[in-house]
Amino acid sequence: MNRLKSFKGGIHPEYDGKSLTCERASVDTPLLEKYYVLLAENAGRPPLPCVAKGDKVKKYQLIAEHDGFVSADLHAPTSGEVTGIVKISGPLGIPADAIEIAADGYDHGDAPFDILENWQSEESALLMERIRAAGIVGMGGAAFPSHVKLTVPPGKKVDTLIINGAECEPFLTADHRMMVEYPQKVVTGAAIMGKILNVSNVIIGVEENKLDAVTALTQQGSELNVKVETLRVRYPQGSEKQLIFALTERVVPSGGLPADAGCVVQNAASAAAVYDAVLLGIPLVERIVTVTGDVVKNPGNFRMKIGTPLMEGIKWAGGVTEEPGKLILGGPMMGLAQRSFNVPVTKNTSGILLLSVGQALNFSDSPCIRCGRCVGACPMKLEPCLLCSFVEGGRFDLARKGHVMDCLECGACAYVCPSHRPLVQQFRRAKSELRKKK
Repeated sequence: MNRLKSFKGGIHPEYDGKSLTCERASVDTPLLEKYYVLLAENAGRPPLPCVAKGDKVKKYQLIAEHDGFVSADLHAPTSGEVTGIVKISGPLGIPADAIEIAADGYDHGDAPFDILENWQSEESALLMERIRAAGIVGMGGAAFPSHVKLTVPPGKKVDTLIINGAECEPFLTADHRMMVEYPQKVVTGAAIMGKILNVSNVIIGVEENKLDAVTALTQQGSELNVKVETLRVRYPQGSEKQLIFALTERVVPSGGLPADAGCVVQNAASAAAVYDAVLLGIPLVERIVTVTGDVVKNPGNFRMKIGTPLMEGIKWAGGVTEEPGKLILGGPMMGLAQRSFNVPVTKNTSGILLLSVGQALNFSDSPCIRCGRCVGACPMKLEPCLLCSFVEGGRFDLARKGHVMDCLECGACAYVCPSHRPLVQQFRRAKSELRKKK
């Protein structure tokens, strides 16, 4: 029997919460009266609004245009009227600008792009421009514009495209359902990006706990020369550097990019969005979101428009059984805790997680007992206990020498720490201080 592909280090939580939603098909959601499309929902510079209060818009219409290369266009999630550019609660806990759209109830709009059915014969430059114009970003995490990741830096040579279908974060199953329900979209989108990069080695990595997705993707992949590899269930298997090592045994150097290992990594949902842009002619205006947690009445996966307030998603899942102790945008390991239910869904919102007071434990911040568990769990082979002591002592110079900037902030070290120390928070603090000194 072949050994499952994986990396060194990492963790596997005793309860990952995926069983709550992994077998529940995604559900279409009803039209809301208003949507709040955040401007800053991609890595890099936010796009600039090209609509104003009182403008009528159609579904898929461009409403904010990219501002520079590392930026992404925004499109209207439905038809209606722009009622203003307003300040709302953002995912980072500070007020953020959003385009407020009052829906007209028709949800009408024509596909804005020509359909490229014979994409195999199209120029790579045209396919790349379509991805840029559709506003596609990494939908699994940092929301880095996909056209930027597909642009190989000068002097670098890429021979492998990896599609991240690991979805290792506990509780989240949005990518799982995407791969099971729309395998053709994921595989074809991967093949299109492979053509843009001019690579023949296209791999979709999927963890072993998603064998239905493996089967569905494999059936589609054989027609387009897209391989599907089964991965060991291990967190953070979906991190770029760990995924690259698991599938190719190549190591991304400290401070380097995937291209330094000859790879480009894209998310499975992003691949499906590429299919929509090229073969359906529509931009990225909606996505599947997992709404789950131990206090949610009917956890599930829901297809939501960008700009949907989190509260609406919770209502579609039946509401809660008790007052939640924590609301998280994303998963429990790397997600962002929220203080408002009015924060809207963005392109990279993979989950809405509500935990009970009992599950939402605070750090006790006891002294380090030097057990070394964090060292064994760190997927980057760092020494979290030592780095934490440097940060607590204000020795950020030593933290830099200890490669704190290579920390993934995955939380594996904090998860295994018997003293429940806030390790990730300390490393974020160190990174912030070191960036100030540049």
